[in-house]
Amino acid sequence: MTPTTTRSRPASGGPPRPRAGMDPRISARRAEVVRQQGRRRLRLSGLVVAVAAVTFGVWCLLHSSVFSARAVSVVGATHETVGQIEAAAGLSGHPPLLDISVGAEESGIERLPWVRSASVSVRWPDGVHVVVTERVASLVMTTASGTWAELDTNGRVLADVPTRPPGLIEVTGTQPPGAPGTVLGAADQLGLHVATTLPPSFRAQVTEVKVTSAGFVQLAMTTPILVDIGDGTQLQAKYEDVSAALAGATLHDGDIIDVSVPGAMTVTAP
Repeated sequence: MTPTTTRSRPASGGPPRPRAGMDPRISARRAEVVRQQGRRRLRLSGLVVAVAAVTFGVWCLLHSSVFSARAVSVVGATHETVGQIEAAAGLSGHPPLLDISVGAEESGIERLPWVRSASVSVRWPDGVHVVVTERVASLVMTTASGTWAELDTNGRVLADVPTRPPGLIEVTGTQPPGAPGTVLGAADQLGLHVATTLPPSFRAQVTEVKVTSAGFVQLAMTTPILVDIGDGTQLQAKYEDVSAALAGATLHDGDIIDVSVPGAMTVTAP
């Protein structure tokens, strides 16, 4: 029987064992290369872990109260409070500055009744600065409950107040205005248009713009006289007739100036 010869193999892992007849220096060099590769892998793994830990720490710090919107400053707001502006912008909970969306905050603030425009800027480490441009009340309307609604020239309802504010032209339409922040509907656009296009020559004398259900407009004056404008056509020509009548005609309390047909003005006694 032929004797069986067994050879032992080197165990997996670790530096390779020198082959029979291999120069010991070559074997040692190969073992050193393997050890260096292991050390490089270990250092690289440690570096990855360290970078991840630092990144997570920075993320946690930036989202902590240290860098949150704790100091909110507001410029230009006289009708809306800082608290109302913070709530509209979503700043009441002092969110992290990194989570603030400037565009969304500005849109939220501009939904407040008195705000025409808003500009929001982040100021590190803990500040948010808001610049507000407010609307101007130019008109008033009576509400369904008997109070007074202040409006701007675009028909936006700004506020609901118990007494009529002085110096504002009243618009009487076919339906009452909505809540603050809403805009007059199509039915009241004629009255709004007349009230906002009155010429300087007699605008200060107008106390009320009345619009009937038939779509005719009448002006109540401080004199006191009434002016029948008629429908909403040829307004500039009608305004010129009104200016001429107020400047040249002898008028008495209660007179009615009819300019519904441009160039054919009439004055009727009460």
